[in-house]
Amino acid sequence: MSRIYLETLIEADIQTVFDLARNIDLHQQSTSRTHEKAIAGRTSGLIEENETVTWRAKHLGVYQTLTTKIISMEKPNQFTDEMQKGAFKSLHHQHIFKIVNDKTMMTDIFDFESPLGIIGKIFNKLFLRNYLKKFLMERNRLIKTIAESKHRQ
Repeated sequence: MSRIYLETLIEADIQTVFDLARNIDLHQQSTSRTHEKAIAGRTSGLIEENETVTWRAKHLGVYQTLTTKIISMEKPNQFTDEMQKGAFKSLHHQHIFKIVNDKTMMTDIFDFESPLGIIGKIFNKLFLRNYLKKFLMERNRLIKTIAESKHRQ
């Protein structure tokens, strides 16, 4: 199992950051380079606990689908999504939000495992972990930009 741990400090209130992080439309905007689109389940707006979303995106030159479900949510402190169907052997993503000196610390704990045994583990180390980290960081930059621009208004 591989883990990506990211912290992003955002100058905005916790509710705004929490809502942006679970916004399907913002996610699609942040992933435009992979042509990611919500095609089933919740396809726009704010995803809620027990809802699913199926994404279609082009990764590594191949279109793939991935269905995730929000398995827990405690507004505005955390939500967790987990893969129900897709190319990974497993995928579990915790989104945690805490107030730190009138700002919001957004923490991602992204655990994933590729299929194909030892070949998958090598692929994770050589390529996939960095690819997914950049993917998450791009999303987080957009959340930060939007949240901080709303905060200044």
